[in-house]
Amino acid sequence: MEHEQSRRQFLATAVGGAVGLSLMAGVEVAAAQGERLKTGSIVLFQGDSITDFGRNRGYAGANDPGALGTGYPLLVASAALRDHPGDWLRFFNRGVSGNTVPDLQARWEEDTLAIEPDVLSILIGVNDIWHTLEGSFNGTVQSYERDYSALLDRTRRALPSTRLVVLEPFVLRTGAVDARWFPEFDERRAVARRVAQQAGATFIPLQEMFDELAEKAPPGYWLRDGVHPTPAGHAAIAERWRKVVDL
Repeated sequence: MEHEQSRRQFLATAVGGAVGLSLMAGVEVAAAQGERLKTGSIVLFQGDSITDFGRNRGYAGANDPGALGTGYPLLVASAALRDHPGDWLRFFNRGVSGNTVPDLQARWEEDTLAIEPDVLSILIGVNDIWHTLEGSFNGTVQSYERDYSALLDRTRRALPSTRLVVLEPFVLRTGAVDARWFPEFDERRAVARRVAQQAGATFIPLQEMFDELAEKAPPGYWLRDGVHPTPAGHAAIAERWRKVVDL
């Protein structure tokens, strides 16, 4: 369904969540309260291993537990299907482990545009810096912004009625994540927010949420290697996603 930019607003008040955190002021919301997806709407999750999270690529059908993986897409879909019986919502996961923004570009036609989602959720960016640090990818903050912006522009032109949802990349300083990641990773987080705003997308901030969670339990409790969420981490993402998207 189409969402007019004039109807977007900013949340400035705290909303309590099951993880004991509040939504940050400045979270951008693209849908007005009470606005609903039409019956049979398609929700597509795209990204890297954080979204992929063990999905069985032999299954391509909507709402199949194996096809949704074991991470936040499954948790979001499960709760939404429970809460909206009769709406016949259809959830798909097309995250691919190891992907960078250029990898998304290469498979975008088949794995995104052809599906024609009503809601498209994207979480991408951690590999764009991680693989660069490891020497297997040559990416910069500038190329990340250029390519991500082009991807969202391409999507807007092909699917003008699709609601775009951009999740902020996140890490915690444990496991694979050390001082080498900073301050560049913070610059990349800012890029994700910027390209989301430029595309009129709903932006879901996650870094501050994980920083606050890390004060309640060690970083590895939420992100096992500083990047990949544990069950607790996925639950936190799913809760935040549902609150911001209002589904």
